[in-house]
Amino acid sequence: MYPGLYAGTTPEKPAIIFAGSGTHVSYAELDARSNRLAHLLRLRGLRAGDAIAFVIENQPRFHEAVWAAQRSGLFYTPISTRLTAEEVAYIVDDCKAAAFLTTATQARSTDAIAAGAASVRLLFASGGPVPGFESYEEAVADQPAQRLPDEVEGADVLYSSGTTGKPKGVKLPVHGRPIGSPDGVTILMGSMYNFNADSVYLSPAPLYHAAPLRFSVAVQRLGGTVVVMEHFDPVEFLAAVERYRVTHTQLVPTMFSRLLKLPAEVRDHYDLSSLRCAIHAAAPCPVPVKRDMIAWWGPIIHEYYAGTEGNGFCAITSEEWLAHPGSVGRPLLGHMHIVGDDGRQVPTGADGLVYFGGGTDFEYLNDPAKTRAAHSAEGWSTLGDIGHVDRDGYLYLTDRSAYTIISGGVNIYPQETENLLMTHPAVFDVAVFGIPDPEMGQQVKAVVQPVDMARAGPQLEAELLSFCRDNLAHHKCPRSVDFEPQLPREPTGKLLKRLVRDRYWQGHATHLL
Repeated sequence: MYPGLYAGTTPEKPAIIFAGSGTHVSYAELDARSNRLAHLLRLRGLRAGDAIAFVIENQPRFHEAVWAAQRSGLFYTPISTRLTAEEVAYIVDDCKAAAFLTTATQARSTDAIAAGAASVRLLFASGGPVPGFESYEEAVADQPAQRLPDEVEGADVLYSSGTTGKPKGVKLPVHGRPIGSPDGVTILMGSMYNFNADSVYLSPAPLYHAAPLRFSVAVQRLGGTVVVMEHFDPVEFLAAVERYRVTHTQLVPTMFSRLLKLPAEVRDHYDLSSLRCAIHAAAPCPVPVKRDMIAWWGPIIHEYYAGTEGNGFCAITSEEWLAHPGSVGRPLLGHMHIVGDDGRQVPTGADGLVYFGGGTDFEYLNDPAKTRAAHSAEGWSTLGDIGHVDRDGYLYLTDRSAYTIISGGVNIYPQETENLLMTHPAVFDVAVFGIPDPEMGQQVKAVVQPVDMARAGPQLEAELLSFCRDNLAHHKCPRSVDFEPQLPREPTGKLLKRLVRDRYWQGHATHLL
């Protein structure tokens, strides 16, 4: 189950289509190009178990690098294109990459990489000259297009986005298997979501994130076609579904919100009848948003809750969700445990830290303390999320533990407030968190990106505060609202709340008073 198989059986079939440019990469081309890079890295001294890293935007070189590493037994780390040179250098050094690949568009300072990553000895850049980098095109040009004689499966080492601190790599015990071995994601996609060789999968997010990377690789293991959007745009998304007769896609709730905010005549203009499965994850979805999406697209929307760590997996169908609105599903991988502050499991309906037992083991690269902190004495592991289960065993996420607001000794989980504010017609995006309060320890603050920045001001603030008080317990309501023209989000939709919150805590050693 890998592109080399389909290079022989369906060589001209598109393995990848780029929606913006229209560029097609066939299975024969993907196989040959990834083989050439694999041979180059082997020639330059890399062996199975070594590591590479790359900063490549959504373009053909991305999957070449992935499959070259995957078929050579290498560990590979795709790095966010949004990071600074120093942040890239930190990750490259932390994962001990021997080779670093980038593009002329994404090239970072060679000085920062060289100074911060002692392990790197090979630098390649594609698409134009970059000082200090070898030309990727020239380096691979005379390499064989055939398979390495000793192919073995590699593995990704993906880094957290840093929403709660320094990024850390997640290392899973899946390296070194025979080439073509099916992985858990591929098996799950085939059995649960009916992916197969006829599937056309639309990936609207940056490929360096866990879900877009692993889902696109799985589609190529199955012989389907991946349609990649260079950048998400709601109208272009609908156009791509119609143009390529997309059968499967994966989005995040922010994308749902932006699709729903399109005028009705635009939404109704496109033929979406080919869609059989729309999957979402990565961030909580407000109940009204998901209800509206099911009403629009029908019961084809599936949600899952999981992490890069692979320690557990919950899933829920549209039908189940309508009976359990707000839930992220029941566990299909791992046994779920909800644990209170005292380390004991809490009763049904009570909030606690979500742990999984019996799932995939993992470690945080070069950080045994963080690895230990994510595991309980029983051997269970957590992603750091707060939630509860109902009587039917469905999980409801409340917040990440790092963002719990403690006001007057009461725990407040801001996700509920964020979900409510996102339904207000004047709100385009929102972050809710705790800020210093000399009497209560923390108070609830909302920072809103309005649909129209011209409306930002005291009148809209009063309207939003009243809206919250009409719909929430008062202790969960913001005491004040600030306005920003744009909130920092990863392109996948993950809110970088820490970047907003930390401005309000300058001068304080901790987030508690």
